[in-house]
Amino acid sequence: MIASREEKFQRILDAATEAFAESGYYQCQVSKIARLAGVADGTIYLYFKNKEEILIRLFEVRMGHFIDRIRSGLESCETTRMRLRTIIQTHFSNMVNDRSLAVVTQLELRQSDPSLRAAISGPLRDYFRLIEEVIQEGIECQEVTPINIKVARQMIFGTLDEATTDWLLARTERNLLDEVDPILELLARALCLPEKE
Repeated sequence: MIASREEKFQRILDAATEAFAESGYYQCQVSKIARLAGVADGTIYLYFKNKEEILIRLFEVRMGHFIDRIRSGLESCETTRMRLRTIIQTHFSNMVNDRSLAVVTQLELRQSDPSLRAAISGPLRDYFRLIEEVIQEGIECQEVTPINIKVARQMIFGTLDEATTDWLLARTERNLLDEVDPILELLARALCLPEKE
């Protein structure tokens, strides 16, 4: 059966995730991505102008799916604590379920040049806005004391980001998902959320 254009596009993104994680973005050659995707080198250029565009699209697509998963999970949440837990759980599950993607987002993107980081800032801002919406909702329903929303978002994202990087770089293997509840409690106290439901 002939693969559809969308299937090939996704296969290339999957292959790029693996290749960037293994070789590093700068050392990775497009030919390696093509080989892992099972396509000819030239096929890559039917979908992407260059390696930089592959990384940008990879981040946009994966981050878009990630944000959609969080939004979907938030629909059934009744409290700020539940919403915060959904964000933490989804963030960590996303990393655990695709370690190669975690390496790319946590390590490779940090080492990229400023223009590349600027190109991927849109999806990251969407994630920041989502966290800020949860904090704003918490303030509006009087579960969160009025605070600086941007600072609270920086605290939440920074905690999740650092925990993920520490998990990736740890010398001894551990389950990142074991940290969901301890981090939830830490952040809940910082936000002065009501005790557990």
